[in-house]
Amino acid sequence: MLVVAALALALAAGAPTLSASATVADGLAPPLEADAPVASLSPPLLMMLFDFEGSDGPRWSIENDGVMGGRSQGFVEIADGTLVFTGEVVTRGGGFTSVRAARRVDLSGYDGIELRVRGGGRTFALDIDDGTRSRGRQVTRRGPVPTTDTWETVRVPFASLQASAHGQRVRVAPLDRSAVQSIGVYIIDGQDGPFRLEIDWIRAYPTAE
Repeated sequence: MLVVAALALALAAGAPTLSASATVADGLAPPLEADAPVASLSPPLLMMLFDFEGSDGPRWSIENDGVMGGRSQGFVEIADGTLVFTGEVVTRGGGFTSVRAARRVDLSGYDGIELRVRGGGRTFALDIDDGTRSRGRQVTRRGPVPTTDTWETVRVPFASLQASAHGQRVRVAPLDRSAVQSIGVYIIDGQDGPFRLEIDWIRAYPTAE
């Protein structure tokens, strides 16, 4: 009884109360803590896929239209942090050349790919491969990449990709964003002559940015 009375007098006199660090070992239970706030789910950030810096990046390989009897030629090099894709298109025959690198990545939650490019006014095409095949043939999914004489950022939404196999349009399921295997760039714009494309970087942009 005397202890209770003394505690009551101390509280009435304005004695400091116990802090949240008080423990049961002190003889008193700690005060109840408020519920911790629930973390909100933030949208994914831009995902860099290729920045062409350093010497340990993925290998980029050329595929010309010789596989279809054409005579177009492409060349690729990486210099000063930039991928440079050059060559000449000959429309008689296949009429294309391309460059590609493996990149296994899950792009669920992303809406498309953007590239910072300079290409002299030619229209190129971004290709994304998720391993889909149609009647045993590899399916390519391409979207346009227009260029100018100056550096510009071009976005290619996944929804704009057109599926084809050996140059023929095919009906297949939408791109499996969780199973991207490689990314390539084509020039197949129907124009004869030399071309030069510079790419500063390639990255994925989120659905809600």
